[in-house]
Amino acid sequence: MLSRQDNETLCRVGPDTPMGRMMRRFWMPACLSRQLPQPDCDPLRVQLLGENFVAFRDSDGKVGIVDEYCMHRRASLALGRVEEGGIRCLLHGWKFATDGTILETPNVCDAGFTKRLKQPAYPVREAGGFIWTYLGPKELEPPFQHYAFMDLPAEHVEILRVNTPVNYLQLYEGGTDSSHVGILHMNMMNPGWGDKKAAAKKRVGAGLGATKAAKSGKMSSQTEKFVSAELFATTPDLDIEDTEYGYHYAALREGPPAEDGSPTHSVRITPVMLPFGRMIPANAFLFYVFEVPQHDFATSTYILFGGDKPFDRGELITLMGLDDERFWNDRTGDFRASWDDGFGQDRANLDRNWSGYRGIAQEDAIIGMTMEPIVDRSKEYVVPADEAVIRLRRRLLESVKRHEAGEDPIALGVTDYSKVAAVADTVIPVGSRWQALTPGNMGLGNAKGRAGKRRRKVRA
Repeated sequence: MLSRQDNETLCRVGPDTPMGRMMRRFWMPACLSRQLPQPDCDPLRVQLLGENFVAFRDSDGKVGIVDEYCMHRRASLALGRVEEGGIRCLLHGWKFATDGTILETPNVCDAGFTKRLKQPAYPVREAGGFIWTYLGPKELEPPFQHYAFMDLPAEHVEILRVNTPVNYLQLYEGGTDSSHVGILHMNMMNPGWGDKKAAAKKRVGAGLGATKAAKSGKMSSQTEKFVSAELFATTPDLDIEDTEYGYHYAALREGPPAEDGSPTHSVRITPVMLPFGRMIPANAFLFYVFEVPQHDFATSTYILFGGDKPFDRGELITLMGLDDERFWNDRTGDFRASWDDGFGQDRANLDRNWSGYRGIAQEDAIIGMTMEPIVDRSKEYVVPADEAVIRLRRRLLESVKRHEAGEDPIALGVTDYSKVAAVADTVIPVGSRWQALTPGNMGLGNAKGRAGKRRRKVRA
């Protein structure tokens, strides 16, 4: 479990909180480039770390991010006119450039007035399909970070945005929890599980009456144990190493025997890049996720796919379970399920659909929402399979502690992520070092890093 005080520190992201101050030291995704598709298009209301902003693309195609509320009388610029090189407030026509410079003040005759004041505006970079911004102290602005997907042609990168009404941490934790993948996402990771259940009933039939049980839909306790062991032997051994940007970990499961009969492990390596990002192991493409807090009770999850050819956006939306308008709106990115209808769960087909939902993003968002907007971690009970989640909490708390002490937070000095790699389902000999598969992952050498059996005590 986690103390209530530490839970508050981790979850609260407003401008006057330790976590909020630390996160503001980093460049972060504010929105997608495709959400501002052309010069002078409609402005976009943006929420980041408990504050409201407006993003707009001026007549020359340059993007600006400014405070949402006009400095004159605090009317929202999200409804403003984007025209002739700036964004204009509807109330009195004040117009601002992308850097906050006042361009026009129709109700003010003093020509020098516009030179003395500015609308609060923030640094912007456009790269890799994202519009990034920096909200921290101007004098402490860090170098802009580089990721491997930024080197790909724009048409080879596809990004989905999912705005979920829960705190960022429970989504971030879900993404670092390897043991849930084969269970919550059973239909995708183990699509034949229903057939295996039927087969198990028949295999154990002798002496257990399983054939009759299969017809009746009932199983004996012995059969249930057999099925449970077969279906849920998915919990990996975890080996975790801190890195310059946070940590990475290997999820080790029993692999097939090598040609000489020696034991192997199937390994998946996941880098976790503080304070927002992670890579998901995938064989055929780059797969990144960024969990960016809108405020304490809402998160923008950006799911990025990058490869050697263009992706079919419609296929990705279907794969993620976002093609049902009851759940997700592609224009806004808002995830809209609720308890009103049990989050739309299909309970009539639970014999064929493990969760009653469809697609990884749909399942992850709904499970996060069932935990309430902020999880009370003082009431949980963690187990060894949660080691990577616990490490995430510790590293975030350590980063906040450093920043509050006047030091740079973890990962602030890392500017090049292009060599950081995730590894999917690779077979290695038991006892070998999994770090050899990821030489660019900036490991700090504080883990044994060998693919062997381990037992560890777990502390929150």
